[in-house]
Amino acid sequence: MAAKFEIKKAKNGQFVFSLYATNGQVIATGGETYGSLDACKGGVESVRKNCASHVEDQTAAGSEALTHPKYELYKDKGGEFRFRLKASNGEIIAVSEGYKAKASAKNGIASIGRNAPEAPVVVAE
Repeated sequence: MAAKFEIKKAKNGQFVFSLYATNGQVIATGGETYGSLDACKGGVESVRKNCASHVEDQTAAGSEALTHPKYELYKDKGGEFRFRLKASNGEIIAVSEGYKAKASAKNGIASIGRNAPEAPVVVAE
């Protein structure tokens, strides 16, 4: 299976996207819902444009704030590692699931960089 962006219509009529890795696992989902299919496709393009950004590791002691665009690697309230990709305007454009290990979250970030630029967009029925 090839990596892909999949756009779905949510129950509320809004559109959402997910980026799937070649193994079929979700790497990240969109940071928001979109009112139209075109707007959701624009969100996908923003991820493509910003996927090579640097990583601000907020779990490391003495971590310094980096400029946008960037990934923010952090620990959630449950103690799992997560990341979010922020565009140059600071808007969250993609978020990850929770990972038990920091290395797994970093692998997720690397996977976006490898897969997002060429991943086709599939609109689910």
